[in-house]
Amino acid sequence: MRLARRVEQLPPYLFARISELIAEQQAAGVDVISLGIGDPDLPTPDHILDALREAAGDPANHRYPETEGLPEFREAVARWYDTRHGVALDPETEVVSLIGSKEGLGHLPLCLIDPGDLAIGTQPGYPVYDIATMFAGGETLSLQLREEDGWLPRLEDVPAAEAERARLLWLNYPNNPTGAIADEAFFARAIAWARDHDVVIAHDLAYSDVCYDGYQAPSILEVEGARDVAIEFNSLSKTFNMTGWRIGMAVGNADLVGVLRRVKSNLDSGVPQAVQQMAITALDDPRDSIERHNEIYQRRRDRVVEVLRELGLHVDPPKASLYVWARLPEGERSSAAYAQQLVEATGVVVTPGTGYGDGGEGYIRISITIADERLEEALSRLSAFARGQ
Repeated sequence: MRLARRVEQLPPYLFARISELIAEQQAAGVDVISLGIGDPDLPTPDHILDALREAAGDPANHRYPETEGLPEFREAVARWYDTRHGVALDPETEVVSLIGSKEGLGHLPLCLIDPGDLAIGTQPGYPVYDIATMFAGGETLSLQLREEDGWLPRLEDVPAAEAERARLLWLNYPNNPTGAIADEAFFARAIAWARDHDVVIAHDLAYSDVCYDGYQAPSILEVEGARDVAIEFNSLSKTFNMTGWRIGMAVGNADLVGVLRRVKSNLDSGVPQAVQQMAITALDDPRDSIERHNEIYQRRRDRVVEVLRELGLHVDPPKASLYVWARLPEGERSSAAYAQQLVEATGVVVTPGTGYGDGGEGYIRISITIADERLEEALSRLSAFARGQ
């Protein structure tokens, strides 16, 4: 059987390898605790689940949904953006529902990239951006993110020839895996660069409301001129602990939203209507559950930072995201080797930074989406390892 070249070029998905590592250790009798995958352990709030239960009983919701999403869902997204970001969206032309934001990220390059075209990404970065570009036949120019730059890309480093070839710029703040944040001044520079080079910005805002210490993450659409060049992807997955329900949205430039809707209409049948109706409940409700969940995550973040510093890692407490990104202790050079050492010595799985590209070498990522008692057990083991016990 001959497979398509695009599949043969496909690297193993990062978290598939983590699952294999866990299985290997468990087969050897190890009580493995994974701090690798960012899937919230906290449940979807009860009142949101109640809305799903009610909607699931309506026969009208047993039929095919519309690709673009229920008008009521798109209106709820517009209300959310108005309340949360001060951004007025037209729900008819500037909002489309997604089967989770990952689906939209995967489909966007099909709208913009022809074989041989260039997208600009970052390393370290979420692997899906590069893979989606490759599936569309494009190439990726990866900009190295640096700790000293606050993990923001230096767009001025893009060579002139590549800037002229580029069709798409991927941005993601709050950032996975680094937890870095971007302010409006950075977005303004990115928008100006994109306008100068006729490049579309795709901004992934999946961690918009997982924020700490009073910080609130901005939408790129809050910045003047963004709607001329940008489409933004958002999700209910992390904000409302709804990863399993697979619902998100793309918003922004009407032409980009429209072409994404057109591609999607040929490839999927949209989000189940009952799920959209539970999402409306989530988006329209007060922020009590978000704030309650963030208090839990912030407490976990602080404990993780404390123990990682015992291990000799350098870490700045992130102001957002579900991850702690840490530089290896002095003398350690290989992220993969260090992660392997930890799992063999403690049974605790962390993600090597190289899982997010070569630019992640020298770092590991810790997820704080694990029940408190298991997290404390993992941290106790790591603390003992740091003391040489």
